[in-house]
Amino acid sequence: MADWLIEQGIGETRAVLVEDGAIVAAKIEWEGELAAGAVVEGVLASRASGSARGTVRLDSGEDVLVDRLPKSASEGAPLRIEIHRARIEEGTRTKRAQGRPTDRALRPAPGIEQRLKAEGHDVRVVRRFPVSGWSELIGEAFERQVSFNGGALHISPTPAMVLIDIDGTLPPRALALSAVPAIAASLRRLDIGGSIGIDFPTLQEKADRRAVDEALSIALDGFAHERTAMNGFGFVQIVARLEGPSILHRVARHRLAAAARLLLRRAEHVADPGAILLTMHPALTVRISPAWRDELARRTGREIRIETDPALAPEAGLAQSVPL
Repeated sequence: MADWLIEQGIGETRAVLVEDGAIVAAKIEWEGELAAGAVVEGVLASRASGSARGTVRLDSGEDVLVDRLPKSASEGAPLRIEIHRARIEEGTRTKRAQGRPTDRALRPAPGIEQRLKAEGHDVRVVRRFPVSGWSELIGEAFERQVSFNGGALHISPTPAMVLIDIDGTLPPRALALSAVPAIAASLRRLDIGGSIGIDFPTLQEKADRRAVDEALSIALDGFAHERTAMNGFGFVQIVARLEGPSILHRVARHRLAAAARLLLRRAEHVADPGAILLTMHPALTVRISPAWRDELARRTGREIRIETDPALAPEAGLAQSVPL
C-alpha cells in the first residue's frame, strides 16, 4: 500500500497519495477550522418543541445543527457536542456544521495525519512532495474543469450537489466511456464526497448504459459510495462519505484564500539565493497576513518582498529570487 505524504504548509496542511509517480488522491485542511471529530461546548440556541433537533451556538458565534438532543436539553442551557461534519460552503449557500451531544472530554479535531492513521494508512511527513502535480491539481479546482482524451469534465459545486457535466466531440457512447476514468480520478484527487450528480450524454440503448455502469463500477472500486444506475437521460447519482469541504469547495468559495496559500507554497520552494519576491494580484495582499509573511521568512531564512500586478489572476502569483 502506498504511503500518504503530508506537507505542513503555511495556513494549510496538504496530503497526497502517490502511485506510479502521480498524485491519485489529495486532502487539505486549513488552520483554525472547526472540523469533524472536535468536541466543543456551546449553548442550545433553538429547539422546536418536542424535536430532537436544534441549533447550538458556539463561543466563536458559529451555529451548529445538532440532533439526538435529550429531552432535558432546554434553550439557553450549555451543551457539549461532537462535530460530525464541518461547515460546507457550496454555491451561494452555507451548510452549517453538524454535531451531536456527547459526554466526551473537550478536544480539537484530529488533523489529517491522525485521521489517515486511524483509517489504517501509512503516513509520512515530508518537507516537499517528491512528485510534481500539486499546482496542476489545484488548477483543476480553480478552473472547475478536467480534460480527458476526447473531452472535458465541467465540475460545479451547487447547493444541492456537486454536478459533473461531460462535454466533447466523440460519439455519445465513446464519450461517456472515455469520461469514466477522469470522473473516478477527479473524485479522489479533489476529495469530493456527499451527493454527486453526473450528467452523461444521453444513451438510447440499454446495453450502452449498462456498459457505462460497469465501467463506473470498475473505476470506483475502493471508493466508498452508493450509486444509481444510469437513467434514460444519462444521469447517475453517487453518494459518498462527507465530513467537510472538498478541495473543490474550498477553491470555489474562497478563491483568494486558496490562491494566497498556493503562492506561499511556491515561495517556500524557491531554491535560488537572494530575497524572495512575491508578485501577486492586489487582492492577495490582505490575504497574506503579517504572521504568514513572518513564517515564510522564518522557514526560508530569506527577506520577503511583495509587488502587485492587477493583470495577474489571483492563482497566477509568482515567487522568485531577486538580488539582495
